[in-house]
Amino acid sequence: MRIEQLQYVAAVTQFGSLRRASEHLHVSQPALSEAIAKLERELGVPLLDRRRSGARISVEGRELLRGMEDVLDAVDRLRATAGAQRSGPRSIRIGTVNAGTARLLLPAVHLHQRSRPGATVEVRNLQQTEIHTGLIEGTLDLGLVNLLGGDDLPPELTAMTLVRGRPVAVMPTTHPLADEESVTVDQLRAEPFVGMRVGYLMHRFAHRLFGAHLPPVWHSTDGAEMGKMMVAEGLGVSLLPDYSVTGDPLERAGLITHRPVAGDGTTVTMVLLHRRQLPVPVAVADVVAAFRDVAGLGLSA
Repeated sequence: MRIEQLQYVAAVTQFGSLRRASEHLHVSQPALSEAIAKLERELGVPLLDRRRSGARISVEGRELLRGMEDVLDAVDRLRATAGAQRSGPRSIRIGTVNAGTARLLLPAVHLHQRSRPGATVEVRNLQQTEIHTGLIEGTLDLGLVNLLGGDDLPPELTAMTLVRGRPVAVMPTTHPLADEESVTVDQLRAEPFVGMRVGYLMHRFAHRLFGAHLPPVWHSTDGAEMGKMMVAEGLGVSLLPDYSVTGDPLERAGLITHRPVAGDGTTVTMVLLHRRQLPVPVAVADVVAAFRDVAGLGLSA
């Protein structure tokens, strides 16, 4: 067993195909495929499911992937300690529904970079189910998702609560509803609406709030960031977690604002997810600590 064989499996898992992994690693595809095949023969299990559409980690490989990543992290730490590490640390891969970009994600990345100069992150805007899958399969290190009360998480994942808030109505600062202390469901229903696509938590909440009587004009988009831009452009009002709007550049610029929804007591929570594994890789633990600091939880939380 060689270290590069473990790196090859991790790369195929991350990039989804032997071809893309070979391009990223600057290794010929036949050489990469043969190296993984030798490792499979040595371990006696298929590590990859090879299909025409690409290669994905197999069920057996997924069970071994965490151990492989622990070995690779240990090798990275050894090289760093010995002063022989030739390149910077591996990027931390974060999947996010982007509702907490301004308040949590960007400040945490800045804090992480200040404590570890040269550290990099790879941020992917995904839906919640995609984040769950990426964390379980090992293609993501951390995930930021929103939860409503009663929502369950896969047993393979553990969650750290970062911030709690409530859904609010979001509108341009010049909109007549901005003059109200709170906004009723009927008032929202009468306006052109900017909703999240199916698969986003706020899509589920909006349908729960409006029931069978939806706004007659309903625009759909992927994620809170585009939703806020559409609101700022006057295309409609929206429903988002309050922590997604507070401190957002569009709010600071005076382009959007938010008001509570009258009579609604729903709580929405943003959590940081990672796989249940011990020990947590050092680089991942550093980013988790940065999120804790930004959220005001303290390192002992």
